[in-house]
Amino acid sequence: MEEFLPEDEPLLDARRWGEDVGAAPIGPAGGAALRFLATLIGARTVVEIGTGCGVSGIWLLRGMARDAVLTSVDVDHENQRVAKAAYREAGLGASRTRMIVGRALEVLPRLTDGAYDMVFCDAVKTEYPEYLTAALRLLRPGGVVAFDNALWGDRVADPACTDAETEAIREVGRMVRDDERLVPLMLPVGDGLLCAVKREA
Repeated sequence: MEEFLPEDEPLLDARRWGEDVGAAPIGPAGGAALRFLATLIGARTVVEIGTGCGVSGIWLLRGMARDAVLTSVDVDHENQRVAKAAYREAGLGASRTRMIVGRALEVLPRLTDGAYDMVFCDAVKTEYPEYLTAALRLLRPGGVVAFDNALWGDRVADPACTDAETEAIREVGRMVRDDERLVPLMLPVGDGLLCAVKREA
């Protein structure tokens, strides 16, 4: 599954740079799923929570419209520096991204309600439930929210694992599954990609 769509040189370079700065990116199959979802909904405005090393951003931008803009939020300036270099190598101009350095829970309230087609979350796991709350406000009807690491190395399925990160990922899974405003789906790619479509009002 991970090898079905091989990554090209810009993505492989971004992965290598990510290793250098300690940013663990989404896997190839998860990235392909993000590109598929962005293409499927004709995404023009996407919020990415956790820039990482630019791998997920490249996948998303390749699925978005040619003049679409990715808003990427990360607390680490070095991560965004690496991502910008990855975007340049992938031939994605600076006008395609809006990079914001800061804590997601401080940045997200400043973004416009209902203005986004997709929200992708891959940052502080203990904040996942709060990211979902923010995403429901930010997404237009028909928009998609997605969370990477939804299986968290199989710890989510192990009742013996009760650390704060695992519990938060379990909680966001329950929230997505039980919220009548959402149509949920768990994709078994990589470390698990939890997705949901926001229903029409």
